Amino acid sequence: MPLSLTGQLICTTDAQAEIVREYQPEHIRLTRAEPGCELFEVTQGDDPLIWELNERFTTRADFEAHQARTKASDWGRATQGITRDFRIFEG
Repeated sequence: MPLSLTGQLICTTDAQAEIVREYQPEHIRLTRAEPGCELFEVTQGDDPLIWELNERFTTRADFEAHQARTKASDWGRATQGITRDFRIFEG
């Protein structure tokens, strides 16, 4: 069953936003190459501290593998203190 995630990555300082900008390209590249990744979009609107996220994975197992890889990655370590506001939908 497909799993989708929508939400925001919310920085509170310019320094946090710079960390996102530095690590994000590689994180996006690696995520899009993962098995089961059907969609991975990261966009920035008018607020330079907030990114909108849209993700879709073929199965919950694919999503969980993505989460595990992310937590162990340079991206995960560098951005662990940045607020994430996500909603997950199955089906």
